[in-house]
Amino acid sequence: MGGTARSPPTDSAEPSSAEAEANQTLELGRRAVRLARFYHGKMETVPTVPVRSLEDFSVWYTPGIASVSEEIRQEPDLAFELTGRANTIAIVTDGSRVLGLGDIGPEAALPVMEGKALLFKTLGGVDAVPIPIRVKSAEELVETVLRLSPAFGGINLEDIASPKCFYVLEELARRLPIPVWHDDQLGTAAATVAGLLNALTLTGRSLQEVRSVLLGAGAANVVTARLLVALGHDPHLLSVVDHKGILDAEREDLDELSVRNPWKYRLALQTRGGGRRGSLADALVDADVLIAASTPDPNTVRAEMVRSMHPGPVVFALANPVPEIWPATAREAGAAIVATGRGDFPNQVNNSLVFPAVFRGVLDARASRIPDEIVLAAAQELARHAADQGLTPEHLLPTMEEREVFPFVAAAVATEAVRLGIARRKLSHEEFLERARTRMARPAALAKALSDAGLIRSMPEEGNR
Repeated sequence: MGGTARSPPTDSAEPSSAEAEANQTLELGRRAVRLARFYHGKMETVPTVPVRSLEDFSVWYTPGIASVSEEIRQEPDLAFELTGRANTIAIVTDGSRVLGLGDIGPEAALPVMEGKALLFKTLGGVDAVPIPIRVKSAEELVETVLRLSPAFGGINLEDIASPKCFYVLEELARRLPIPVWHDDQLGTAAATVAGLLNALTLTGRSLQEVRSVLLGAGAANVVTARLLVALGHDPHLLSVVDHKGILDAEREDLDELSVRNPWKYRLALQTRGGGRRGSLADALVDADVLIAASTPDPNTVRAEMVRSMHPGPVVFALANPVPEIWPATAREAGAAIVATGRGDFPNQVNNSLVFPAVFRGVLDARASRIPDEIVLAAAQELARHAADQGLTPEHLLPTMEEREVFPFVAAAVATEAVRLGIARRKLSHEEFLERARTRMARPAALAKALSDAGLIRSMPEEGNR
């Protein structure tokens, strides 16, 4: 993590910076496959109770466990006190839009969901169960999650195609008494807002005055636009661009959108194209900010488009696994600040910086839902703590290695839940902070103990393939 792209070579025989970044991507993919074959999965279940003899099983299972079940039967909410439900969430996907790979199915989605579970545990101290399911319709997905929900304290929706994902999130949030979160919407948007707030500070810009372009009108950018407007961005200086061009109130497909994708339809009416019509190139002329969450292809945004922007623009190219423009290309075209969704380039703006702490906070507060106020509280707290290690053009946000930040985000989330009246556990900010620190420190201690005992195998040498 945190590696920087190579400077442009002086010897023409050497690869360019963009070529070096592309080669880096290919090698990371090869290494990931080798290690997946070596470790056979990223997570396993570990007991939290001692088992010293056969007698202990009589307590943890039958006959003793019947009394625990009877307590919960009489008062179902005791499941949060007498089982692991309070710290366990489901990571649910139908595999319909995985990273930038598209509809690859539930089996192929499992490695990503396992990685998500690893981040939940490592960074948030949250136990997460990957659940890729084979369903086709949004209604089937909703009904399946409703049936699974008694086992979990929260639901993390993942890699679900747009616009299906909007309906699924809204319907589950309406029908379930536990927090529901779609990371590709809320997590990515929160990380983007946090990074942008700091990028504007570094470049001397104001959110109320900038002209911004959002490339992609899917899960992430629809919510990003909503959050930016909530923070004071002028909607008429905001251009959202999809595969047909700028989303404006005069587009020929607007009536179709009102039926097929009402979320995008409302965005078209609200922004009115940011006063622009046409293509991405038209939208970017004199723009201060580009937030791209679209096609994983480094030729999606071209260097000449960046050069047409206002001098010293902010460029976020967030597609995974490959950004819409290589960071080196964007910088060479004049971008003052460049961010991607990847941890191997500077300025990772990724939902991994948000969701572990958000769930730590909502679980600790026993929140019933996750409204936008909580998402913004997480974004603003994350942005605020970037200064702990120094805010620079290559350090917009804390990295995943700066773990001391995440308890503060969790405490901010829990405190906001109390303020909004949606928390079942009401503690002070200091109490939530201490609780988060304790829960979030446990995975590192557990991993060290397992590694020291040889129960987590050391990373193989690269030569042993």
